[in-house]
Parts: sequence; structure tokens; C-alpha cells
Amino acid sequence: MKIVFLGSGNVATHLALAFKASGQQITQVWSRSKVNAAQLAAEVNASAIEDLSSLDRNADLYLVAVKDEAINDLVPALKGLKGVVAHTSGATALEVLEGLEKFGVFYPLQTFSKQKAVNLSNTPMCLEANSIATLDVLQAAAKLISSAQYMVNSEQRKVLHLAAVFACNFSNHLYHLGYSILEANGLDFELLKPLILETARKIEDATPFDVQTGPAIRGDQETMVKHLRLLDDRRDLQEIYKTLSESIKKTHL
Repeated sequence: MKIVFLGSGNVATHLALAFKASGQQITQVWSRSKVNAAQLAAEVNASAIEDLSSLDRNADLYLVAVKDEAINDLVPALKGLKGVVAHTSGATALEVLEGLEKFGVFYPLQTFSKQKAVNLSNTPMCLEANSIATLDVLQAAAKLISSAQYMVNSEQRKVLHLAAVFACNFSNHLYHLGYSILEANGLDFELLKPLILETARKIEDATPFDVQTGPAIRGDQETMVKHLRLLDDRRDLQEIYKTLSESIKKTHL
């Protein structure tokens, strides 16, 4: 399969590396940043292009992995392509690509950072397309890099993306806040890592509701008051602590 990437950020980088590892040919990488396009292109033996007029018009798949607000701006340059054009956004509707002949969504439900390798073999690939034939192409592509393919429409994907923000982005921010509390008191974040990993492992065999622990679910008001006193100089953290504790209590009434 011949694939062109439009974008060179986290998502584009990991998908391009995965497709290259599966034996596919990445022909081009386009980015608004010439340096970033060249860097990714070098990693996957592709050509870096700056001008969309130089786009390879004979690829099988064009993956648009740019900021959500920039997707629509690329559509005019993608008209007339023979291959399938798919964006990788979790929060953007399929219809943003209307006007093209074959278009869809290829959304990997995963967190990506360039500096951290990710095994995509069981990452959910959430797919949507404007036709059965186009969906077949996206399914075939997804199977090259992952064993998990799901048909998810635009409305469902918005909900999925929202849930992912709660489960991933917000929880990671809480890790950062935990890190900052420890650092301010001369303690090492390594102390928390086994706890974080075990918490994640628990939900492999149970629901998050069933494995909730902590002072809020126990109604341990004395401990919660002590915690809040420790945060007297961080009113912002006190408010987060109160909000989350109240949410836990209400959820487990």
C-alpha cells in the first residue's frame, strides 16, 4: 500500500512508523514545517514536500494528521485524488472532507508522544467512511498495524474522544499534580509509579466503579480534612481535591 502523510506531529509519526514496519511504502510527508516534514520523511524513507501541488496523486491512502482546525483548509488541494483521504481526528466529523471522492476517518484511540514508542498492535482503530468501498480500504489499512478495528460514526467518536480526555488527559494532569506535591516536599515520584500501574491493571478485569478506593468512598472525613490542610498554600489544588472527592461520594451513594 502506498501512503502519503499530511502532517508530521505525534499521530503522523507513530502511524507512519507503524505502516513502514508493516512493509508499506510511505511515499511522501507534507507539513507546514519543512524541518518536521524532512525529519519524519527521513525516518520512513519518504520524500518531504512543502508544496501541496507536488502531492503524489497515485497513492492508495492519504492520512491527514494535522490540527483539527487545519483539516478543512487542506480539502481543496486534495480534490481529484484517486486514493482514499482520511483524517485522524477524534473530535472532527467525517463531513469536513465532503467534496472529495473517497474519504473517511482513521482515528487511533491512543496517546502519542514522539519520544515514547507505542505498540499499536491492539490499539483501537476507529473507522468511518463515505462508502462501503472506502471503508474496506480503511479496514485493510487498519489490519496492517492493529488487530482492533471498530466502526464508529462521527457522533459516537465525539463521545469517545470526550471519554478519552477524562480517562487519559485529565488523569495524566493529576499525575503531574501528584508529582508537584511530592517534589515540593522533597519526595520522589518513583514512589507513586507502582500505585499508578496497579490502578490501571485493576480495570483490566473490573469496572472503575468497582475498584474505587480512598478516603472519599470510605467517608473518611478526618483524613480529607488533614489533606486539605496540607494544601492551605495551594487553593487551586484544594478546589480540585474537593470537587473530585465530592464526585466520588455522589457516585458511590
